Amino acid sequence: MAGFTTRLFVLVLVSLFQECLAATFTLANNCDYTVWPGVLSSAGDAALPTTGFALETGQSKSLDAPATWSGRFWGRTLCSTDSAGRFSCGTGDCGSGDVECSGGGAAPPATLAEFTLGGGGDGMDYYDVSLVDGYNLPMLVAPWGGSGGDCGSTGCVMDLDGVCPSDLKVIARSSAGAGEGVACKSACEAFGSPQYCCSGAYSNPATCTPSPYSQLFKNACPRAYSYAFDDATSTFTCSSADYLITFCPSTTR
Repeated sequence: MAGFTTRLFVLVLVSLFQECLAATFTLANNCDYTVWPGVLSSAGDAALPTTGFALETGQSKSLDAPATWSGRFWGRTLCSTDSAGRFSCGTGDCGSGDVECSGGGAAPPATLAEFTLGGGGDGMDYYDVSLVDGYNLPMLVAPWGGSGGDCGSTGCVMDLDGVCPSDLKVIARSSAGAGEGVACKSACEAFGSPQYCCSGAYSNPATCTPSPYSQLFKNACPRAYSYAFDDATSTFTCSSADYLITFCPSTTR
């Protein structure tokens, strides 16, 4: 009898543990350079096991998320540690001064993968890839093992640095003075205008419409968010899925 009780107790614990883990996120680096993913949980949601780490070319790392978790992932690039031991990145920096972001978000411009697990009251996962805060590297989100919803892949697999307008382009200067485009700002970040930021009199879908700048992002990456009210073609749903987040998915090695 004691043995049966113990086995029952273990089964209950396993069942509760499985219910508490809603999804596994696997982040993979297919770029030909190192990427430092950042992780930010939404206010009130538990932090994942890490909030920042390095991924060399070809490496991947998996993180388990609790039920009803929401938050975002992004990639940091051009990172280094200075003589004082402070860590910083040329794009996507989270301002912590460390590899771990510890609650800091991505400084724009940055490509963002956003998730709400078990949200909306229907038990579905909602996810998207957003260029609303600009772009710094290609990213693809692909669910697997899920059901319900559309369970579609989404992201921005095109390298936008080559087509970024000069007034949005972020340039990194080498020691020799040469410049290279490393990221592309959003029009909101570049100009701060309410019509581009969907703020003030433009804070609703009727008044905030696609701009030539957001349309450039949309044409290149039709499944990604290009501006604040781009929900219809950019929000995806799935249930009981795990998710693969790949940086530079179209790079061939």
